[in-house]
Amino acid sequence: MEDLVGLLRIRVKKGINLVNRDSLGSDPFVVITMGSQKLKTRGVENNCNPEWNDELTLGINDPNQPVNLEVYDKDTFTSHDKMGDAEIDIKPFFDVQRMDVQELSDGTEIRRVKPARDNCLAEESRIIFSNGKIVQDMILKLRNVESGEVEIQIEWINVPGARDL
Repeated sequence: MEDLVGLLRIRVKKGINLVNRDSLGSDPFVVITMGSQKLKTRGVENNCNPEWNDELTLGINDPNQPVNLEVYDKDTFTSHDKMGDAEIDIKPFFDVQRMDVQELSDGTEIRRVKPARDNCLAEESRIIFSNGKIVQDMILKLRNVESGEVEIQIEWINVPGARDL
């Protein structure tokens, strides 16, 4: 990977009111893609409110590239059924990364991001300084589906020698 600016850790926490795609209930898992990178969580059986708490890490070389999240219902014999998708808007998060936040106290809110047409936020999202790191909690409203939200948290990981954002 050339020109790495850093790593984005995405903690996929849980799904909320995901659609039921099977008679027995859905077995959802999440796929996160950015450019050629593709990561996925484990599946949770028979649960439309799954708790994954999986950490996925993307190498970031272009902060303007979209990060996509897709939820699928795991099927053993047929192709996985799609249960919605969302785009993770990381631009406000990167804007904050450029600020000098060394002096902030733990738990300080740096910025609020409101739900808008150009993001998939289900509710207002807060970017906070926590344990020496900048994190953002988001609840994403899934698109192209009747219902469902996914709760995630993103965190920036600096890489020694990487170029600046």
